Amino acid sequence: MLGILALILVVLWLLGFFAFHITTAAIHIILVIALVLVVLHFLRGRRSL
Repeated sequence: MLGILALILVVLWLLGFFAFHITTAAIHIILVIALVLVVLHFLRGRRSL
């Protein structure tokens, strides 16, 4: 019983470990893309005037 509980906790820990690393990377990529789009928006806005 204790071994099964330990196995379940280890599996959940591994799933959380990999899921949060992927989520963290995705958030950073989305922030960089958003920053690039904002800069391009301001640069294109100045050119069209």
